[in-house]
Order: sequence, then structure tokens, then C-alpha cells
Amino acid sequence: FDQWLRPKLFTYSPRPLRSCDIDIKIIACSVCGSDIHTANGDWGKPFVPMAVGHEIIGHIVQIGDSVNKRKFHIGQRVGVGPECDSCGKCWRCKNGYQNNCHDQTGTYGFVTKDGYHTQGGYANYVRVNSEFVYEIPDSLSSIDAAPLLCAGVTGFRPLMKYGVTKGSKVAVSGIGGVGHLTVQFAKALGAEVTVISRSDEKRDMAKKLGADNYISTSNPHFPDKYTDTLDLIINTASTFGEDQIESIMSMLKPDGKFIFITMPKITDRLTLSPFFLCSGNYLIGGTCIGAPHETEEMLKVAAKHNIKPWIETLDINEENVTLAWKRML
Repeated sequence: FDQWLRPKLFTYSPRPLRSCDIDIKIIACSVCGSDIHTANGDWGKPFVPMAVGHEIIGHIVQIGDSVNKRKFHIGQRVGVGPECDSCGKCWRCKNGYQNNCHDQTGTYGFVTKDGYHTQGGYANYVRVNSEFVYEIPDSLSSIDAAPLLCAGVTGFRPLMKYGVTKGSKVAVSGIGGVGHLTVQFAKALGAEVTVISRSDEKRDMAKKLGADNYISTSNPHFPDKYTDTLDLIINTASTFGEDQIESIMSMLKPDGKFIFITMPKITDRLTLSPFFLCSGNYLIGGTCIGAPHETEEMLKVAAKHNIKPWIETLDINEENVTLAWKRML
């Protein structure tokens, strides 16, 4: 892994500007766990050189001919998340599931059909399809808005998809970059929120974020107190103890849902008993980032409820990227 912790400066030529494209001069880009997974080859061997980064804020400097000029203009502050294009023609794209398009293009790490490598936000500029560019509410600072474009919408989508509202009983398993935002969004939607973590280490953090309850799975009796108390469990951790999944899920009410929203290595597998799932009417699944309309809604909710990530900032350069990645690990 050490070879990926020594990034070097490089230049590249983007694909030619299409009529649907927007060029953005980048002013902020978050460090996401996806950056390290990609660089480390956890999701397949990456092409090199590659600029990762897909929580991007910047100002528009060029607009293609067919871009909606009523929505976007030169100089406007906008954001880009993990997806920069999709086919726009399939059932998924036409029905608001662009984030699940079989021919989607990631903001970095993808090869377009015309042979160009997509490059992300650890850079001066980025060129993307305007359908995946988002207006940033004035009340959100650039450094607060950037992490929302992946971590924020990733946690927000299952809350909206599964009808979380006032009185819902929601648990967030894992309280890192994605999890600490998911807790805030769940509270903003009116849910009673429980944080699930491996130890008591993050109990105070959970309280500061507004969590109502805290469960440490290091206590072998943890499921007993909370049996049949949860409607939805959102798993934000990229690692998990498979032997505890059924214990954690046993806290769900019948027809309760356990949803994965972060991805470990592509080779990782999960084993569950169908008997267990059927006996409790338990549902298990996953969601991936968010479609454009979901990202736009997330930004509105974040602005309305003053939802902000807990962050620190570094200037983007070779030395600081290495430092940030090591600290993230």
C-alpha cells in the first residue's frame, strides 16, 4: 500500500468539451474513503496516473452549448459528487436511478466509451456532464458542502427511501465520516437515533451529534435490551464482524431493514441464514450514493437544518495528500 501513499503531480488532457459539459475550477475537494479503496486496488486494479477525489466544490468557468443557462452560469459556485455521467437512456436513468445506471461514469477511475480516463478533484479543474453538477446553497460554506456530495447523500438516501420521519427508530452502525452525517440527517428528519459501535470509545461523540441511544457491541448482551426496537439499521462501516450481523439485526422489528451504504473490498462476502431472515421478516439490502434529484434534496435539507461535517482542512499538495491518507487510515 505504501506506493499509493506517495502521490505525484501530473497533468492530463480531458475529453473534448461536449455540449452537455461544464468546466469547473476547483476550490475544495474532500478526502473520501473511496479514494484510498481505489488507489489501493480494493475495487479492481486502477489505471495510473489517476487523480482521485469526488466531493468537489468550485466555480464554473466554461459551459457547453446545450447546458441549461437558466440554471447554470459562469462564476457560479457548484458541486460534483461521485458520478459525472450516465447513459441517460435506460430505464434506470429515465426513472431517477442514474446512480444505478449500468453505463454510469464515475468522477474518477472510469474509462469512457471514447477512451478517456476520468480524473477527479485532487486537481485544478474538472469537466463533467451538467446533469451531475449541483447548485450549492448560499448558507453552506464550500468546505462544509464538499463532504455532503458523497458521504452526505450516501447516508441521506436510505433515510428518504425508506420513509424515515418523526418517530422512526433508526440505528446507525459505524460513526465515521459517513456515519456522523447520517446521524445528523436522521435527527433532522425527526427520528429517534441509536448509534451502534464496537466499543464505548465514541459514546461522547454520538451524544454531541444528537444520538438518543448508544450501543456497544463489545457487550455480549447488547441485543437483549433493544430487541424489537428498531425500524431501520444503516451500516456505514466498511468493515464489519460477520458473526455479529445477525445479533445486530435481531434488534429490528419484523419487516425491519438492514442497509449497507459503504463498500469494503470487492472480494468480501457475507453469509446469513435464510431461516434467520424468514423467522424475523428481516430485510437486508444496500444503496449507492444518490441520484441527482436526491442529491439536490439532501443539500436543501442540510442547508435548512444546518447540517455540517466535522472537518479539518489541508492545502492540496503531494505532502498533505500523503498526510491526509495516513491519518484517515
